Amino acid sequence: MSRLSDIALIAQVVATGSHRTFGQLVEAHQEAVRRFLLRLTAGDGMLADDLAQETFIHAWQGLKSFRAASNFQTWLLRIAYRVFLDEKRKEREAHPQPLPGEGSSDWASPSLVTPPQGGEGGGLLSHDLDRALATLSEVERTCVILQCVEGQSIKDIAAITGLNENTIKSHLLRGKKTMATYLRRNGYG
Repeated sequence: MSRLSDIALIAQVVATGSHRTFGQLVEAHQEAVRRFLLRLTAGDGMLADDLAQETFIHAWQGLKSFRAASNFQTWLLRIAYRVFLDEKRKEREAHPQPLPGEGSSDWASPSLVTPPQGGEGGGLLSHDLDRALATLSEVERTCVILQCVEGQSIKDIAAITGLNENTIKSHLLRGKKTMATYLRRNGYG
């Protein structure tokens, strides 16, 4: 959907409160939001769906605050990222981190990455990419996903994460280097 189409739909929703019109916005952007959350949650589809639903609830409640300083999808991904961070915080509070050597509850642990489903030809590569992403810190993973999967610019990643652009560039450089090393060690040239 184009930026102008988004703005027209947003204006209509704000003016009329139309759930149907908001549904058009959801339909246009739900794939990107869910894909982003699916990667952040290391392939946990049920959790990604719950967080996506929460994201759109927050978007509905805060739509009047959208100022079009960035595009609508960037605004939604920022909400999704905050919803994800809130969920992680709740998880940490409910299950404090174990002492060193006792295991980890990190969602992005390589052992928690969902293995590829079915017989798709790209399944193994996709699985290996997910495992490579899982080796990154949370912030590196977020920056890499936003740039390489979602196609967001450095400026938009800054708007989504609240990080400085130079910090994002550093995270991207380290993250991509770590992933490349992981993939080389696992047979990719």
